[in-house]
Amino acid sequence: MVLCIGPEGSGKSLLLKKLQSPNYVDNTTTSVPTVGTNILSLRVADKLYTIREVGGTLAPMWPNYFVNVGKVMYVVDASNLCQISAAGVLLYTVLVNPLLRKAKFLLVLTKMDHSYRQMRNEALLMLQMKRLQQEIPQHVTIVEASAISGQGRDAILRWITDG
Repeated sequence: MVLCIGPEGSGKSLLLKKLQSPNYVDNTTTSVPTVGTNILSLRVADKLYTIREVGGTLAPMWPNYFVNVGKVMYVVDASNLCQISAAGVLLYTVLVNPLLRKAKFLLVLTKMDHSYRQMRNEALLMLQMKRLQQEIPQHVTIVEASAISGQGRDAILRWITDG
């Protein structure tokens, strides 16, 4: 199972809808904050994958969903510099949880279509990714994405289907 988590408003729901159907999300699509969890099935190359999205408001309860999780997709709104530091603190608490020691991690920097060119570098600096990669056993794959434009969709699908 893939667990999709991230702070409130980071774009998890729209991103997952874009993964399910490339034409589902456009400039007019809106979503409401996820209260609780959503479970969705994603069919890729005749194989079915289950993704559980847990709302950002449930961050204190995220560890309850870590059992038997092989992959974690952590979504951060790269266009919101005010949120990135808080997202980093949450990310650290997730990465050090013993239940996720062997899990594969994907850091998705969303809303890249709302960001300026250097936003990715600033987001990674604020998240202290270089230091973090030295201190944790897991490798964190990083993908820039946009639910509106579809940027990063193929890379995320490859990560989900890989091993």
